[in-house]
Amino acid sequence: MTSVKPVLLWTDALLFVLVGLTVAAALYTRQREHLRAPWRVVRRSRLGMAALVVLAAYVAIGLLDSIHFRRALPQTDNPATATRVDYSTEVLSALDALVLPLKDRVEKTYSAPFATHLYAKETVERPDGTTTRDFPRLRYGGAHLADPAADRARDIAATAAVGAIQGLLVWALLIVGVSAWQVRRHRLPWNTMLARFIRGETDTPWRVILATLGVLLLLGFVVGHWAVKYHVLGTDKVGTDVLYLSLKSVRTGIAIGTLTTLIMMPFAILLGITAGYFKGWADDVIQYLYTTLSSIPGVLLIAAAILTLQAYIAVHPEAFDTAAVRADARLLFLCAILGVTSWTGLCRLLRGETLKLREMEYVQAAQAYGAGSMTIMMRHLLPNVMHIVLITLVLDFSGLVLAEAVLSYVGVGVDPTTISWGTMINSARLEMAREPMVWWSLAAAFTFMFTLVLAANLFADVVRDALDPRLSDSRKAA
Repeated sequence: MTSVKPVLLWTDALLFVLVGLTVAAALYTRQREHLRAPWRVVRRSRLGMAALVVLAAYVAIGLLDSIHFRRALPQTDNPATATRVDYSTEVLSALDALVLPLKDRVEKTYSAPFATHLYAKETVERPDGTTTRDFPRLRYGGAHLADPAADRARDIAATAAVGAIQGLLVWALLIVGVSAWQVRRHRLPWNTMLARFIRGETDTPWRVILATLGVLLLLGFVVGHWAVKYHVLGTDKVGTDVLYLSLKSVRTGIAIGTLTTLIMMPFAILLGITAGYFKGWADDVIQYLYTTLSSIPGVLLIAAAILTLQAYIAVHPEAFDTAAVRADARLLFLCAILGVTSWTGLCRLLRGETLKLREMEYVQAAQAYGAGSMTIMMRHLLPNVMHIVLITLVLDFSGLVLAEAVLSYVGVGVDPTTISWGTMINSARLEMAREPMVWWSLAAAFTFMFTLVLAANLFADVVRDALDPRLSDSRKAA
């Protein structure tokens, strides 16, 4: 008898397939020096490694939130159903299990960050039986404090100190582990290796990597300890913890940014290289196709597709077992429609580059030796345009994350039950207009999204500088 039932959503499967493809590509690149050389430049970049650590933290949260399951319901006393296991319709994730207090500790309505009382006055009953208008105590936030006005600041500081000490201990263990690995690898004494770490003289910028990890660990432990006692980022209209909503939104942003690129890449590569290599009528047809598609307002096309899916879901509710499956179908459909409408830019770039490459001597030599068109495209053209593909995909990632927020804001994005930064910003629209203003939901969504997009943009700049042959040539000339 199992207490949980695994649930594999479509986006979960695609995300893990994408992780597998990334690992396979890394192993393939590692065995080839001409492919490994530009990535060595990325590895030596202090800014690139710091951004990569932040991105890895986001990806880890997203993958934890992609492991879904359903819990078994308690057994009933009915003998006829005593041996049968029924599962809850609520689909949870590994992230939900890790941050269960954040999920379950729901207040009545709004509360400010680190508050001990609700954000609005209510009629409360005094011990003597009389009633008055006052801010009632929260059920969970700061509930352990006997006198919140006197004890809250001291308790917050003490809790932060405990979290910081634990974070520093874990960070110290991490430094010892990395140092031991490097000592064994380079066969150097401990003091020499630590001195190289401190002076930043290692080939890989371990000082920057460990410093970034230290900041993340300190932040994670301190916030984790605070979150057990308080609502660190406040609560929303229905009393849900905003920190929980912000963490759950990470998966939606990662899924939109990565799955959309996974869907658009085959269209762009196939059509771009085909148009540039064959020219003639094939080039005319493909140009006509992406010119026509680019002329259609993207928001209207996305809205029409999403509304069509909504109508299908309403007519065929039996096709979706749970609300999570229905929301996942809409998320996947949104990724697909974004991929279909966003491949044209990369296709144009690949067509232009292929037009140039097809006139190169090595391509003409392959044609003279009787190599087929498919062989030439796969062996000689595709490897030489992959730097454009990688640069474009990394640069598009941040744009797609922002696009989801905008589409959800106008009501044609993800399902309303799917937690995302876009739905948080959409709900914060009315909160910003009320008096007193509720600002923390918008601030939390902005901060989490800004950090992800900034890290992605910084990493994209480093990847572009390393992979772009023109920039590489200028570096060598300098």
